[in-house]
Amino acid sequence: MDSLCCFSSFSQVVGGRSSCNSGKGKSSQSSVKYGYSLVKGKANHPMEDYHVAKFVQFEGRELGLFAIYDGHLGDSVPAYLQKHLFSNILKDEDFWNDPFMSISNAYETTDQAILSHSPDLGRGGSTAVTAILINNQKLWVANVGDSRAVVSRGGVAGQMSTDHEPNTERGSIETRGGFVSNMPGDVARVNGQLAVSRAFGDKNLKTHLRSDPDIQYTDITPDVELLILASDGLWKVMANQEAVDVARRIKDPQKAAKQLATEALNRDSKDDISCIVVRFKG
Repeated sequence: MDSLCCFSSFSQVVGGRSSCNSGKGKSSQSSVKYGYSLVKGKANHPMEDYHVAKFVQFEGRELGLFAIYDGHLGDSVPAYLQKHLFSNILKDEDFWNDPFMSISNAYETTDQAILSHSPDLGRGGSTAVTAILINNQKLWVANVGDSRAVVSRGGVAGQMSTDHEPNTERGSIETRGGFVSNMPGDVARVNGQLAVSRAFGDKNLKTHLRSDPDIQYTDITPDVELLILASDGLWKVMANQEAVDVARRIKDPQKAAKQLATEALNRDSKDDISCIVVRFKG
């Protein structure tokens, strides 16, 4: 799988709609393994979380591609992201020289493509948290919204994403002419509607929303044990360290991802729950 023309193939083996979906895989070059689990929430709409979890060979190097896309107002935007966001990042000619700019530019161009597909596609929206693992040595994480990435370094949880919540970005929203309200309900929302301050899509709110990602980088040093990506269906009911503690105890990353989802359900999470665990050491 050396060319981008093959990239669409991985979008067909990772799904969004099933009520319970899990799987696993591993690097062909090292002992790195991953597992994922997606569980439909208790709301009475179809599953709106999509994911990517795959190792691919690309231009002579191995890439681990991992993502959670948590949709709202339907699943068309997360489904689009699952198919297009990584390929948009990787087809940027400067990816190897400047991954930061390639990721940032691809997030923006992908959002513009979604909005230009309106009204059908752009009405809904989605969060995103993406992780690109280069040769099992370098990790780039980006996100918009409240899907989160957490690493375990020597057993200590460290967040590698930024939760984009209306209260923390109130200034940006108000500067753009929007407002933050806790009505209806008890959650801060942009214009009383959306509980995240950055998202793909959401054409009706876009003048008041941002879609530029926060991007973080880390080297995979010997003390890095795990990476967890998950939607807020997990993080609403579980602290970062709690999630790391659960995942560290279970060697099989697919079983660890399933256990995290089960624990979130036991804690009465109502939302769709999607979780990917990448285990760097045995």
